[in-house]
Amino acid sequence: MMPATLVYVCVSETKGVSKHAVNQAVLRADHGIEGDAHAGERRRQVSMLDIKDIQAMRQSGMVALAPGAFGENLALAGVALSELGLGSRLRIGKTVELTISQIGKQCHAPCAIYATAGDCIMPRVGVFAKVTQEGEVRPGDPVVVVEQVNRSLFQAVVLTISDRCSRGEAEDTAGPAVAKLLSQGDAFHLYRQKILPDERDVIEESLRHYCDGHGIDLVVTVGGTGFSPRDVTPEATRAVVERLAPGLDEAMRAASLTRTPFATLSRGVSGIRGTTLIVNLPGSPKAATDNLSVILPALPHALEDLRGNLKPPHESLSANAERKRA
Repeated sequence: MMPATLVYVCVSETKGVSKHAVNQAVLRADHGIEGDAHAGERRRQVSMLDIKDIQAMRQSGMVALAPGAFGENLALAGVALSELGLGSRLRIGKTVELTISQIGKQCHAPCAIYATAGDCIMPRVGVFAKVTQEGEVRPGDPVVVVEQVNRSLFQAVVLTISDRCSRGEAEDTAGPAVAKLLSQGDAFHLYRQKILPDERDVIEESLRHYCDGHGIDLVVTVGGTGFSPRDVTPEATRAVVERLAPGLDEAMRAASLTRTPFATLSRGVSGIRGTTLIVNLPGSPKAATDNLSVILPALPHALEDLRGNLKPPHESLSANAERKRA
């Protein structure tokens, strides 16, 4: 088995262009690589590619690719980046530790990298990380997977929507109850749990943040679905989703109606933004978990459909080669 190593390190002073190789780099905690344009970003401080994916692109005809051609900071060998999910941790060299914070990215227009190389694999198979422990790295440093969150697990975020909880005036019991239910079994990994006030713009911004290119499969909101003037979670959700999923809401309300007539007062909606499903749940622990339990068996199939069947370049080329030999 190939030892896990850092093949090369690259930086650039400008975003959206190819990077250039350097002999060493200093990584600062919660910042990124010193001298690199992406340092300081929230979740894309360091970009990484599997050297196999770069080699596959060379074999497909892009033979002149130089290190950093796809805008990657680090190229790794012997690490199956395609199997690492959000929250996985890597150690490089003696002290540097990275936590994977985003899988792939969205490109809204061809950048200088695409124009120069003719293609860019970073949006499809790039892995981004935050620096959690700082230090210095250089080519040849060993790489260790400290903690692996399997990529096959569905990544979930639970957002509790409550003015009182956000101000610390009340304890959030519904959010943790939903998080616990999702964490049971072997389908989901809880990536983040957060409390937000009943402010529509804040809710919308958070939903967009986790849906747009982050690699999150499911965002569950808890609370803010009733008739109170401050209950604006459904409005915020409708503003960001691209497709509604009314069957989920119908199933939850129908099941709730067998227990309480107040189920008709829930205004929660479900919908899809990009490849992320958003589901609104009511704010009480029992109602939230009861509703989620109704749709939970169907969610893995739905989320698998949203993920599609994308494979890294080196896996796709290997599959093509096998078909040709057959």
